[in-house]
Amino acid sequence: MRWALVKVCLAVTAMVVVAFAVPLGLVVKELARDRAFSNAEREAAAVAPALSITTDRDKLERVVASAGADRGMAVHIPAAGGQAAVDIGRQRAADRDIAAVRKLGRASTTGVAGGSTLLQPVALSSGAIAVVEVYVPESEVNNGVGTAWAVLAAVGLALIVGSVAVADRLGVRMVQPAQRLVEGAHELGEGKLGARVPEEGPNELRLAAVAFNSMADQVVQLLANERELAADLSHRLRTPLTVLRLNAASLGDGTAAEQTRAAVAQLEREVDTIIRTAREAKPQTAAAGPGAGCDAAEVVRERMGFWSALAEDEGRKWRVAGVDRPVRIPVARADLAAALDALLGNVFRHTAEGTAFAVDVHNAEDAVIVLVSDAGHGIRDPEAAMARGRGSGAAGSTGLGLDIVRRLAESTGGDVRIGSSVLGGTEVRLWIQLDGRKPERKGHRGAVRRRRSRRQPGDPGRRGTGGTGGTTGRIGLDL
Repeated sequence: MRWALVKVCLAVTAMVVVAFAVPLGLVVKELARDRAFSNAEREAAAVAPALSITTDRDKLERVVASAGADRGMAVHIPAAGGQAAVDIGRQRAADRDIAAVRKLGRASTTGVAGGSTLLQPVALSSGAIAVVEVYVPESEVNNGVGTAWAVLAAVGLALIVGSVAVADRLGVRMVQPAQRLVEGAHELGEGKLGARVPEEGPNELRLAAVAFNSMADQVVQLLANERELAADLSHRLRTPLTVLRLNAASLGDGTAAEQTRAAVAQLEREVDTIIRTAREAKPQTAAAGPGAGCDAAEVVRERMGFWSALAEDEGRKWRVAGVDRPVRIPVARADLAAALDALLGNVFRHTAEGTAFAVDVHNAEDAVIVLVSDAGHGIRDPEAAMARGRGSGAAGSTGLGLDIVRRLAESTGGDVRIGSSVLGGTEVRLWIQLDGRKPERKGHRGAVRRRRSRRQPGDPGRRGTGGTGGTTGRIGLDL
């Protein structure tokens, strides 16, 4: 598109230059010719008064010499009244041309070797017609024409070069927004839902960029709503399943009890399959750019409001801290909610009733840290738990929970670590980088240690029922 615009501009400018330069060059040549013959006419007219007074050869030679000897002026006086014909100067015109001018009585020009001659008739006192011949060389006819044509060619070339440069800049201004729009469309088609196009350039392309960004935002919102709906449905199913599993465990022995427990286990596996399929089939929906993301504190409060009801039913003490002020992160709200549900769901599924847990949010300068801790027995092999497809090895582990959390953290340049919590069990640290840079390991641990040093076991925290006691159990986090 850019080079097409340059070619069109080059062709149009070249045609305009030719259309104006060629006629102007011809006019310049004609003006030079007219100027040369006008000078010859003035020189011939300077001799006419002397011819009307006298035909004396000596006097006329002096007049001719003073009037235009450098041009090769000649005077041709016919024989009349018994006087012989007089020819002064060098004759270049043919006799027939001189005779024709004398007969017609009007001036004419004729071509000769090396130029042209002006033949000017002059009436004598005797009634005869004399002819004044003025030689005009070709160099004088073309005097200044070459220079004028060179100037016209330079001006035309400058106009063409200037128009090409202007067309190139205009082409760049038009092509770059179009290229960015094409690249954004390709990225969006490849599943990079954070692709956006700068809204700049010509008005049409700017409107196209606005429409593209609006479409991309709607796609992101639709996918986010779909994932949020899937997560919400999983939450709704998890809660009654947990209650059924706990009730089934208290049924005792017997065929009906075993069948009930098997049915509940089968139902849990089916729900896990549905969740796994929904999570793995959807691309990342986090949108990049200003205004994208969510308030982590608000999302933590909302999800803790959901899980606190189940915690009260099971007699679990819980605590949440660091959510008293907004904490902006570059993560979609649905993605963060899904990650929190995966971590908290593991606590409820793989620790005994009454096991305490806590959620802490730490807002650092370049990152946000979300800590999910419990008072269980912890994980024997944290590295294995982080390996995709392995999980904790416990029954009901889908191998998906920590992978959801890991992908969320890595999409921002952060990471996920598993360690020992101050409650005595497992602590999962979700590090969300705010500026997209890779995390500095040493700085991360130092920040976490500083946070931990202010917190002691048994601290009632800011919300919940307080305390960290209760029975303990083993937590097996899903990958």
